[in-house]
Amino acid sequence: MTLFDLAAEGARSLQAAGVPDPENDARLLLYEAFHLDMVHFLMNRLQPLDLSEEETQKNIGAYREMILCRSRRIPLQQILGSQEFMGLTFLVTPHVLIPRQDTETLVEQVLCDHQSPDRRLLDVCTGSGCIAVSLAVKGGYQSVTATDVSEQALAAARQNWENLKPENPEQNFAFFQGDLFDALPSEAEAFDIITSNPPYIPSEVIKGLEPEVRDHEPILALDGMEDGLFFYRRLAAEAGAWLKEGGSIYLEIGHDQGAVVKELLKKAGFKNVKVIKDLPGNDRVVTGVK
Repeated sequence: MTLFDLAAEGARSLQAAGVPDPENDARLLLYEAFHLDMVHFLMNRLQPLDLSEEETQKNIGAYREMILCRSRRIPLQQILGSQEFMGLTFLVTPHVLIPRQDTETLVEQVLCDHQSPDRRLLDVCTGSGCIAVSLAVKGGYQSVTATDVSEQALAAARQNWENLKPENPEQNFAFFQGDLFDALPSEAEAFDIITSNPPYIPSEVIKGLEPEVRDHEPILALDGMEDGLFFYRRLAAEAGAWLKEGGSIYLEIGHDQGAVVKELLKKAGFKNVKVIKDLPGNDRVVTGVK
């Protein structure tokens, strides 16, 4: 038996389970189980494994257990426990939405628009903290606040900040649990920037999503209620009270929600409201200025 044989065995199991990219996932799980990178896999993939070694048997067992989990459509990132985002490695748990490349569009836009670190930033519905932590690390903003209704999500966000913060961070980073802006202390100062990737999938649509999302990512992070716009209405109505004059809001949206969320911000009094597209050309972020 070789590493190549194990990779092929895993890929067959994943393919039979309907996993979308079975060969890739099998290889990544093999790397994890055997503590390999791609280079060492390619160098050693055809060498027979020493099945008499206890460590080899342990690695094979771990690999087959991970393949079984993935066959049950548990997301790859939850099995591996991490996901890359903005060049950083984020802890992933079943209690947070898995960071996605789409969301990098929002982070990159904030970094482009606000290059001075002298900014107070609030991230609402922070989940894993991928937006807030990435902006703190990449933008060096002096004050970052993250809120979420889920204490378990906040625990993951706190851990991601601890894992990724600079050695001697100059920023003040605060976490608060609660429903949107209700999480904030009444004495909190206004912010220069508000960001959010709120739940935006209509409730009925969730039923038709891939099992990885529908069955294994937190419903709190997905369900935007009947039309998917419940949280955008609240954010548009309430954000102005927490923004400084001239402050900016950035909201991630579904690909078909640009026009309606833009109109919500305009009706709430925001100026310079615009829709920003992601790399594939889909509407992805709506931003406006108080």
